[in-house]
Amino acid sequence: MTSAEHGSRPNDRPQLRHYLGQAVDLATENVGAGGGPFGAVVVTPDGRVHAGVNRVTRDNDPTAHAEVVAIRAAAAATGNFDLTGSVLYASCEPCPMCLASALWARIGHVYFAADRHGAAAAGFDDALFYDYFSGAAPELMPVTRDDIPTSDVPFQTWRAFDSRKEY
Repeated sequence: MTSAEHGSRPNDRPQLRHYLGQAVDLATENVGAGGGPFGAVVVTPDGRVHAGVNRVTRDNDPTAHAEVVAIRAAAAATGNFDLTGSVLYASCEPCPMCLASALWARIGHVYFAADRHGAAAAGFDDALFYDYFSGAAPELMPVTRDDIPTSDVPFQTWRAFDSRKEY
């Protein structure tokens, strides 16, 4: 049994706490390095651990959340964007972007230590983002479709491209 399979079992608390502790330690160390207080690790089915810390302010990249950085590291190391069977451990409840990234990566399970309310108390209020996906979208940021005649051309080109890599 691999670490990832073992770590995804709810009754394996020592393994779970080990990886969550690792994510929390990364988050704490990252504050001293000038980053945000978030850390994450992805454990792939072969047992390898891929770490990520929040690099938003360090890289001026609003997508460089710890979970996304860890997912990117795992995908690069495995040479595959499909991380099926992997487990994501995060120091804090993932925001909607990070959850969507985990879904796209086919992460099998996500565990987190602190919740969004703890993050909000520290000044990281992602509540608006969670609300956005529960129906508050128009008030926060309008997203509007404008159908132009060529809107389907990229998809037609994709379907006709024999060398495409499905994902």
